[in-house]
Amino acid sequence: MGTGQVTEANPYDMALAQYDGAVKHLALKRGIEDYLRVPKRELTVNFPVRMDDHTVKIFTGYRVHHSTARGPTKGGIRYHPGVTLDEVRALAMWMTWKCAVLNLPYGGAKGGVVCDPKRLSLQELENLTRRYATEISVLMSPEGDIPAPDVNTTPQIMAWIMDTYSMHRGYPVPAVVTGKPVPVGGSLGRAEATGRGVMVSTREALAQLNLPLRGARVAVQGFGNVGSVSAGLLHAAGARVVAVSDSRGGTRHPEGLDPRALVRHKRESGRLDDYPGGESITNEGLLASDCDVLIPAALEQQITAANAERVRARLVVEGANGPTTPEADAILAARGVLVVPDILANAGGVVVSYFEWVQDLQAFFWSEEEINERLERLMVRAFLEVGATARDKGVDLRTAALVRAIERVAEAIMILGIYP
Repeated sequence: MGTGQVTEANPYDMALAQYDGAVKHLALKRGIEDYLRVPKRELTVNFPVRMDDHTVKIFTGYRVHHSTARGPTKGGIRYHPGVTLDEVRALAMWMTWKCAVLNLPYGGAKGGVVCDPKRLSLQELENLTRRYATEISVLMSPEGDIPAPDVNTTPQIMAWIMDTYSMHRGYPVPAVVTGKPVPVGGSLGRAEATGRGVMVSTREALAQLNLPLRGARVAVQGFGNVGSVSAGLLHAAGARVVAVSDSRGGTRHPEGLDPRALVRHKRESGRLDDYPGGESITNEGLLASDCDVLIPAALEQQITAANAERVRARLVVEGANGPTTPEADAILAARGVLVVPDILANAGGVVVSYFEWVQDLQAFFWSEEEINERLERLMVRAFLEVGATARDKGVDLRTAALVRAIERVAEAIMILGIYP
């Protein structure tokens, strides 16, 4: 889903720069400020996987816990050739803030395996997943650390993780992982949750700008689970999807594209840039599209100091984690572009993961209508709270979201105290 461009900063440095900018607006004790700058624990695993040709290949994986002050750690697992420990550290920190912004009883975690899943057979993918799950099971539990899907991981992969953990325990433990298929304890509405949250954030932000959602021109970078669902829901609400892209390029049409037709075309041809109803564009071209709303929903560090001046959207809603660098943030702010930050905009996934975990723990499941209603309520409440903090402190939405999150985590640490 990425663009293949050279990233301009270490993602963990980026997360720390955002954090340092936000804590200036808080009167934290120095010890707490330092404590929250670093992950609580980090696990690196190197493990063998039997390949289809009977050779054994060694893979490297990570699981990082940033904070446990507000509850068990929660965070996805990504499979990608570009996974690094610093990337996972950054993503774990962002998960802490995301859970705190939405007031969920979780701390932040993240995991990853350095691999290209597109080059693995289904059997190799299962072997890799089960072995990685076994290696990180020293940290996993429904009470301690609950993984979820992220880039290139699927409900099927979550089912393998759950089954592997359950085999070690001797009984089914559905609450150990979220984002599972519905027949094995998954939640209705989970697959669309992140995209639905992006749609709600877009709607609320447009209202704040006094712009109508109906007819708003939307460009989406990263037409995977998050991007395609966001595009589909916005299209259904009356917005005009004028451009979409994935890692191979994309397509645009000023009169609008039908996201459902695009999903079908991508499933059949494996590409978007050859869509017959549009004009081929690059990922860079998509970011500079003539649109009202830009949704970067691919990988981190896509909007940078090198291209932020070319962004023509009035509103950027971050479907991906960390798609905008701090340098780009400053450029966009100076140009009057409103940015809805990742830790607010794409939190729908972790909200419904929380609902899934609660349902699994009590073995009592809700309807899809209930799920979507509760998700909407939490997203709107968080958006209004962050907006109020931004106005109160005279800061942008990212800083406001971080301020609210850091405040909540710091408060939990102060109440708990330092052991022993």
